[in-house]
Amino acid sequence: MARTRTYKRLEKSFVHSVMLFFGGVFRKIAAFFNTVFKFCDRKLTIMIVPHSQSRVINFRTNIFSLGAGTLLILGILISFFYFNRRTSGSVREVARLQEENRKTLASLDELRDENNNLLQTAERFQNTLSQALALIGINQSATSKTSNQNSDLSSLFNMREIARGSVKESADIRELSNYLENSVQPIEQIGKMLQIQGAMLSDTPNVWPVKGGLGHFSMPFGQALHPITGQWYIHKGLDISTYRSGDPVISTANGQVVTVTYDASFGNYIIIQHKYGYYTRYAHLQSTRVKTGQFVSQGDVIGTIGNSGVSTGAHLHYEVHIGSDVVDPAKYVNIKLKN
Repeated sequence: MARTRTYKRLEKSFVHSVMLFFGGVFRKIAAFFNTVFKFCDRKLTIMIVPHSQSRVINFRTNIFSLGAGTLLILGILISFFYFNRRTSGSVREVARLQEENRKTLASLDELRDENNNLLQTAERFQNTLSQALALIGINQSATSKTSNQNSDLSSLFNMREIARGSVKESADIRELSNYLENSVQPIEQIGKMLQIQGAMLSDTPNVWPVKGGLGHFSMPFGQALHPITGQWYIHKGLDISTYRSGDPVISTANGQVVTVTYDASFGNYIIIQHKYGYYTRYAHLQSTRVKTGQFVSQGDVIGTIGNSGVSTGAHLHYEVHIGSDVVDPAKYVNIKLKN
């Protein structure tokens, strides 16, 4: 019991000490605010004395009102300078944007000019394509239907203005895009036709029979005076001379070698069978480089120019046959292949 009473006395003593401590702190804080309030509430008289004989102006206030007014004025001044600086920055930003807008407008004008040039180029391309399609027999109207409401390519260049400014440029570009898309099919047809014609060119005699395009005509096809007998006769081929022996002779078209032999008149000669009833003969050769039954491609070397058989000098005697008819080879040697 004695110990319990001791604990209670100590507890009361501690609580009393804490209460006294916090009470003293609160009293000091209250005294401080009271002093500050009394100081701020001190009355001040401000007098304005003019140099003239006018009446003296005075008004009464206190320190709190004077400080609050001073802070308000300082706040207004600081806000003025701050927003003035922000306004100057905004003015500079507006000027920069205006300059960028001016450059953008200049670029847009340049784009419009380029767009007009592109449309003019497309018009010239349309005219050229139309002429090319007409020459090769392709019906342009069947391949130039647009996916939009316009069904004729000419509408690209006669379209009405549906809008102004950038909208019109966009419409022009869309029309040009549709036109180019519709130009793909006829161009593909031209490509296929050229591919077929390229195959036909490879399968029919049409190139110069001496490699590298060397040589010249030394005797044409037709009636001629025989250089040895001195009598008139029909020269059934074309003589090509390079003034020397040994220059390579090439096949003028794809085909199969059907004859490689020697003849007292033609000397060493080769006959190649081609498609579509064509045959070609290469005579007076110095040497041959193919065998009977061998398939050759256009441009393959089959022998060399020589002076074998009845000949007055090194040359190539070249013949073109269609079926049983002999034709003038000059019509079939228009293309000279590069080495």
